[in-house]
Amino acid sequence: METALYLPVKRFLEELGFTVKGEVGGCDLVGLSADDPPIVVIGELKLAFNLELILQAVDRAPAGDEVWIAAKMSARGKGRESDARYRNLCRRLGFGMLGVTDRGQVEVLVKPPTAAPRREPKVRSRLVAEHQRRQGDPVPGGSTRAPIMTAYRQQALACASELATGPRPVRELRVRCPDAGKILLNNVYGWFERAERGIYRLTEAGHAALKRWPQQRVEVGAGAASPP
Repeated sequence: METALYLPVKRFLEELGFTVKGEVGGCDLVGLSADDPPIVVIGELKLAFNLELILQAVDRAPAGDEVWIAAKMSARGKGRESDARYRNLCRRLGFGMLGVTDRGQVEVLVKPPTAAPRREPKVRSRLVAEHQRRQGDPVPGGSTRAPIMTAYRQQALACASELATGPRPVRELRVRCPDAGKILLNNVYGWFERAERGIYRLTEAGHAALKRWPQQRVEVGAGAASPP
C-alpha cells in the first residue's frame, strides 16, 4: 500500500528540517519548515512511477513551494525510475523524485529547484493552516479508505469526549474547546443533539466515533478548521 512509503519519505523530509504530516488538504503529505512564512513542501506517493503520479503532482504544485513525487523502486530496475524521459519530465515540471527501496531507504532521483513561485497563495494558506491546527500526525500519507483525521474532526472529537458521560452546557465545553458552540450547532458528523437550550448530548453516532477514535482526545485551541 502507498501508506508503506509514507514513513520513509517523512523521515527523509524531517532530516531536511521539515515538520511532516500526512493527508493534509488532499495531499499525501505536507511538510512545513520553521521559517516565517514557512516553506511548504508537498509530497505525492504511488506504488510505482506512472503518469497518474505526475498528474497528481501537477494538481498540487500551485499550493506548494517544493513538490516531491515518491514511489517504490522496481525490483529489477526496469521501472520508470530508470527512464530518462520520466526523470527529465520531472525536471522540466520542477518536481523532485524519490525512490523507496523494499528496506525503506530513500534515494533522490531528481532534485527539485530550490525556489518555486507560489501561484495560488489562498490554497497554500489553507494547507498551512490545516497543518498547523492538526494535533500530531494521526493519518499516514497515502490513506484512501479511512476518514481523514482533520483538525476539525479532532476538535469535534474533543467535544464528544466531554459529552461521553452525559449532557453538558456549551459553556463548560468551551473550557477545552473554544469553538464548541459552532461545532455543536453545525453538527457536521451527526454526533450531537440538543437536550435543551444550551445543553447538548451525544448521539449513538457520537458514541461510536469515540470507540473508533479513542486516542483522539486532544486539547484544542480557538479557530475552528473547516470540516470535514
